[in-house]
Amino acid sequence: MLLNFAQVFWQLIELPFHHADLVWAIVPLYFGWLVNELTSNKANFGTALNTGFSFVWSGAHWLWQTFGTRAAHAPKVNLDFLLAVNVAVTLATIAVGLVALWCGVRRKFPGGTSFLGHARFSNYFMITLFPIQASYLPWSWARVAAILIFAGPLWLACHFGLKPLRKK
Repeated sequence: MLLNFAQVFWQLIELPFHHADLVWAIVPLYFGWLVNELTSNKANFGTALNTGFSFVWSGAHWLWQTFGTRAAHAPKVNLDFLLAVNVAVTLATIAVGLVALWCGVRRKFPGGTSFLGHARFSNYFMITLFPIQASYLPWSWARVAAILIFAGPLWLACHFGLKPLRKK
């Protein structure tokens, strides 16, 4: 059973590298993830800027993939449930990204937004959701489960593996 989730997870990770229109958009997310993982664990404005950029970058690309280009693989634009989920996730991602950018530029976290300076692992979720949100793969419970199953082990690997390189 876990082997099947590993295959699903690997498909989520490798698929963007088979399509040129996804590579240019996902590489900055990997770079942002590495930069976030190498920063301090404390909430700071630099991390908020990095998080905001990553969220807005992903959301803008997902909007472009959904509505800007109508590739042969993309579903027709209609009001079906999965497209509604896709659009809702995209709009929420952009909204959180804009708030994070705003906090980073203003160098102030209004009440309840300081978590945006702690979002070191958020790029993992954007990377794994990327082929789904870009309409190259459909939403499925197996893909959501694979993302959640591998989140913990990857977080531990990044947290402890990059700890010697992390700024104090």
